[in-house]
Amino acid sequence: MAKTVIITEHGGPEVLTVTDRPVGEPGAGQIRIRHEACGLNFIDCYQRSGLYPMQLPAALGMEAAGIVEAVGEGVTHLKPGDRAAYAAQPPGAYCEARVMPAAQVCPLPEGIALETGAAMMLKGLTVQYLFHRTVPLKRGDTVLFHAAAGGVGLIACQWARSEGITLIGTAGSPEKCQLALDHGAAHCINYRDPDWPQKVRELTDGKGVDAVMDSVGAATFEGSLDCLRPVGMMISFGNASGPVPPVNLATLAAKGSLQITRPTLFTHIARHETCQAMAKQLFDKVLSGDVSIRIDQRFPLDQVRAAHEALEARQTTGSTVLLP
Repeated sequence: MAKTVIITEHGGPEVLTVTDRPVGEPGAGQIRIRHEACGLNFIDCYQRSGLYPMQLPAALGMEAAGIVEAVGEGVTHLKPGDRAAYAAQPPGAYCEARVMPAAQVCPLPEGIALETGAAMMLKGLTVQYLFHRTVPLKRGDTVLFHAAAGGVGLIACQWARSEGITLIGTAGSPEKCQLALDHGAAHCINYRDPDWPQKVRELTDGKGVDAVMDSVGAATFEGSLDCLRPVGMMISFGNASGPVPPVNLATLAAKGSLQITRPTLFTHIARHETCQAMAKQLFDKVLSGDVSIRIDQRFPLDQVRAAHEALEARQTTGSTVLLP
């Protein structure tokens, strides 16, 4: 049996329940992994609330790290005793142990702590696909990154700096703006200032940015379009403030033949080989020191409700982990 966080209905943090569930043995293409730490992400809140509906009852959590206990037939990249980390479907990472598909579980290098692995996989792989798989970016380009002091944002600030990309961040307080600057943002604007799009324009000498990377959603979408250069790319990859309303395509034409995409990590990592290659680049960034993973909040697994409350209230910085 393993302690597991489940929901039996969609709603607020109060619907989260910790229960004991049997773990079982891995079948073909599966592993059994015992977790040392589990990552907390906004997608967990979207699934819990019903913004991303789930078949109920459902276990939550998309990211964790631990020790492989057993492997099923056909699994060759992992063996019992291996340290491993993942961000992968299906949900169910908020637990002490689980059986799950092996393809997107990645061997974790010895130089990276298990707790760090749990805090970095979903966020770090997200940054990898934003900078390398979504729009061609090169040294000297400029991007606008919302929520730059969050878990994804702090990785993105460092990633951009390591590749010679100018990152303009936004954050919700002077302290959070300074945190983004300390991690490599070239500039950071308090998004509570209603004139933040104009400030982005001023920072780019009126030209606009090459790409916007936005996980905030409804609150920042319209302003973000006004920050783009002609033929710039709007990347909407989250909905922390609520879903983006329907878009009139003519607006994109009027604002300069803008491009727009709504990617998901799980599309990018669907192929085993691609997932492992993306993870290797992330691991290399961390091992080289180009990217450090900041864990600012730790909660015991049975305090998962408090963790969700803190995340949704924007009281967190960096990454948050749950400890089984």
